[in-house]
Amino acid sequence: STPSRQERVLPAHKNIIIIFQSYCWSQIFQNGKKIGLNDFKSKKLILSFYPKDNTPECTAESCNLNDNYEMWLEKGYDVVGVSPDSEKSHLKFIDKYNLKFNLIADTNHEILEAYDAWGEKSMYGRKYMGVIRTTYVINEEGIIEAVFEKVQTKDHTNQIIETLNI
Repeated sequence: STPSRQERVLPAHKNIIIIFQSYCWSQIFQNGKKIGLNDFKSKKLILSFYPKDNTPECTAESCNLNDNYEMWLEKGYDVVGVSPDSEKSHLKFIDKYNLKFNLIADTNHEILEAYDAWGEKSMYGRKYMGVIRTTYVINEEGIIEAVFEKVQTKDHTNQIIETLNI
């Protein structure tokens, strides 16, 4: 069974979590091609989980990361967005905002659940299951360096830079 987020946190480093082998995804298709965690070996990765394409906060977050995409690449990072939207929805979102990074259509919530980004939410007293907006920064060795559970959607790039001192 998958350990809970709390069990994965190393005691001395509150924000460092080790990625277990079972978290190595590769069967997800995006833009007609297979993409997986192994495609990012020896790269740092910003893995952004967001609820829905073309909604105000998700658009703000994606555009903020996209506006700084070249800077991320220069610093050795790649960016990948993950939501439960379909591949078709992602392609429209990419085209509409000229996004330069990959989006993964995790329609069965496999990756979302593996990274604790799918869970119970509440709105107007109604409880439901949905995406918990979260960003993971993963280093070249596959170790999670930081987890952002309170994402500043309009200024996410600066939030990451300031937290990691990069």
